Amino acid sequence: MPNGVPEVPDFFTRHRDMLEQAVTATESREHWTPYPESPSRTVYGEDAAKLGEATFREQLGRPFDLPGHPGEGRVAPEEYSPYGFPLGISYPRVTPDAAVAAAKGATSAWRAAGPDTRAGVAAEILARLNAASFEIAHAVQHTTGQAFVMAFQAGGPHAQDRGLEAVAYAWAEQKKHPATARWSKPQRKGDAHVLDKKFTPVGRGVSLLIACNTFPTWNGYPGLFASLVTGNPVLVKPHPGAVLPLAVTVRIAREVLSEAGFDPDLVLLVTEAPGGRAAATLALDPDVRIVDFTGSTAFGDWLETNARQAAVYTEKAGLNTVVLDSTDDYRGLLGNLAFSLSLYSGQMCTTPQNLLIPRDGITTDQGPRTADEFADDLAAALDRLHADPARAAGTLGAIVNDGVRDRLKEAAGVGRTVRASATVEHPEYAEADVRTPLVARLDADTDREVFTREWFGPVSFVIGTDSTGHSLDLFRDTVRTHGALTAAVHSTDDEVLAAAEEAALDAGVHLSENLTGQVFVNQSAAFSDFHGSAANPAASATLSDAAFVTGRFAVLQSRRPVTAPIEESA
Repeated sequence: MPNGVPEVPDFFTRHRDMLEQAVTATESREHWTPYPESPSRTVYGEDAAKLGEATFREQLGRPFDLPGHPGEGRVAPEEYSPYGFPLGISYPRVTPDAAVAAAKGATSAWRAAGPDTRAGVAAEILARLNAASFEIAHAVQHTTGQAFVMAFQAGGPHAQDRGLEAVAYAWAEQKKHPATARWSKPQRKGDAHVLDKKFTPVGRGVSLLIACNTFPTWNGYPGLFASLVTGNPVLVKPHPGAVLPLAVTVRIAREVLSEAGFDPDLVLLVTEAPGGRAAATLALDPDVRIVDFTGSTAFGDWLETNARQAAVYTEKAGLNTVVLDSTDDYRGLLGNLAFSLSLYSGQMCTTPQNLLIPRDGITTDQGPRTADEFADDLAAALDRLHADPARAAGTLGAIVNDGVRDRLKEAAGVGRTVRASATVEHPEYAEADVRTPLVARLDADTDREVFTREWFGPVSFVIGTDSTGHSLDLFRDTVRTHGALTAAVHSTDDEVLAAAEEAALDAGVHLSENLTGQVFVNQSAAFSDFHGSAANPAASATLSDAAFVTGRFAVLQSRRPVTAPIEESA
């Protein structure tokens, strides 16, 4: 601390090697991560799990402290754990106008810092989030209903991967142009025109992150870090049912920003009670120039239509589809699909909904199976998967809200129920509402109005079609019209696989082929798998690609003539 002035840490130098590795990973698309996904004491430390849970428990029923955060009073959004208890936490109350004003006031020094410094600060935030993974895991579990291991992985290291992926893209895209250049244009007569030019990446303005109830960090971190690294302050607007995971994130981000010598109001928490209108109000504010949103199609469409002053990045809903033609591993197919339908009780934007199969059936290594027989076999596979209640609870998690329960109740009355949703007793939380998937048998010709709706939650349909060709046509048409985030095909025929790939390209959706092992259609890996696609109506952005970051900043230049030095007289 020379002359009594605190020394500002050089986070870029600290994390430069990792940032360079992250950029390389986005280019190679090979497996890479700096954040271990195992909640093991040998990885995170002997006491990490115990301390993380204790920190979470100590926060219950108390005001959440964000030192220096603007606002007056407190707001209690009434977060309630799907495992059966209230969180009872209150957060700083800040109005939309005050939040925008504070964010704008924090921007100047952050813009001047440049891409390297911003990327270094972001990397340090992610490092500290990783260290807090157990605290965040409990926060995610008890706001979303995810089982603990999933909450740890998806809410912690996998979310951090997605955040770092966005940092890598944002940093690399801003570095594609030199910071300075000397421009010299020769002239036919006289001296060349010589100018010094300076190129500065400048953020668009205030960024608004509207987060979802089910995956607040996994879906929230890409937009948060893409905006921050490109020079924009971020207003974090959590879903009222899942504030705590993002409140912890904001707390850590503000701590790092302060240590780095920046105004912590570059990241602000905007919390409100259920039924509030802060998201819509902020989305139309002229100073809000970027909006990231995950949630319902209705509000996502509204944002895309009405937030005209902003670059809007949405992930909404769609009809995730599986085309079934043939398989040489029928048991593996059934097990893989049963797990995909069950993971987090289908409360994932990537869970398969529409399973398209010819009515006359498919060929398998266990003989031909009609559509009805396949539906029965899938029901049996689900029964086997959930035979042990403790294992079932660890896969299913808990139902997050009444909307999912209402859809389950409605789905029991459509088509022919092949497997009804059943309640599973949780071994630790007696009040948890744990449900197994419902599978209904529909027909492509008579039930189109049913299966062209999104039934978010543990609801899937086995849909009989005329043929595999009919299935592919239906897949292409429904996804192109209604959107999807994932698609899959099972076939032993190369021509069918090629036709499925062509249909997926036409529909604009990512495709998985012949998954029968421990890789599932509703999981994606940062740095390798793209998530979402602006090529169909379910999203307007991809996590992550260059387009996800380039609209968040502009490169502005200044230039001046180079004046020749004046020679001294002899």
